[in-house]
Amino acid sequence: MDRLTAIKSFVEVAHLSSFTKAADRLELSRLQVSRHVQELEQWLEQRLLHRTTRKVSLTKQGEQALIRFENILNEAAALIAQSQLDKTELAGNIRISSPIGFSQTMLVDAVSLFIAEHPKVTIDIHASDSFSDLVEKRIDIALRYTNNPDENLIARPLMKIGSTICASETYLKKYGYPLVTKDLANHNCLVHLSNNHWQLIKDNKVEEVKVSGPLICNDVTTIVQATINGSGIALLPYDLARLYIAKQELVPILTDYTIASNKLWAVYLSRSYQTPVVRAFIDFIALLWHKDIELLVDA
Repeated sequence: MDRLTAIKSFVEVAHLSSFTKAADRLELSRLQVSRHVQELEQWLEQRLLHRTTRKVSLTKQGEQALIRFENILNEAAALIAQSQLDKTELAGNIRISSPIGFSQTMLVDAVSLFIAEHPKVTIDIHASDSFSDLVEKRIDIALRYTNNPDENLIARPLMKIGSTICASETYLKKYGYPLVTKDLANHNCLVHLSNNHWQLIKDNKVEEVKVSGPLICNDVTTIVQATINGSGIALLPYDLARLYIAKQELVPILTDYTIASNKLWAVYLSRSYQTPVVRAFIDFIALLWHKDIELLVDA
């Protein structure tokens, strides 16, 4: 019996409460995973899982074994990572989930630099403004804007990213400039599906305004294009808006207000046995984007 593989099978079943899901995660058959767990139980002479037609759960012995098996897998991963440090080239695949707008700007630039340095690495980017299920989508790293990362996941802060309120010159000439927050209620605001209450700060006071307009969308890049087209005013992440501000396609407004910044996190499964290439990429973007923190927050 390959005990390390059997341990991986058991740990996946324990976390997913399913032989079928564990098999999909490990790219094995359900029968193989079941045999791995049975072999572990025979080896330890203990029942590790309660099995019914509807549910799989840990026995008391299984709970104790899970902690020790996870330590074994983490130690094995650390040994592999250390051995990889002595190699000249990283290799392997990384699956990354990222907000759409961010993936088209800063992430794609970082990926291009990384694969130029490590040509044996391949990277799959799953661009979505919705939070992807890391297990179901087999995501190695999820990049997420949030100030409250999921407590069930490991989250490494990468940087803070500010926001800015923008419109096109065409829109502003036609409808005028809003001067205070309450003016936004009388304008066409282009709204991201997740946020129709904009919070602006002035003199240490938070002012909130409910906005509405002709477009509601869950894709920030669509909102950017609609803003450039003159359809309305938008609250945009500065990492994306700055490109169009520099080209004078967008104009920042209400600049005497500030907007609370969001943190960008690299999020991954706490039970994940990270490969050296995944660890290297997280370290790479953390260092690369650290240089942009002040620029993106002070927008």
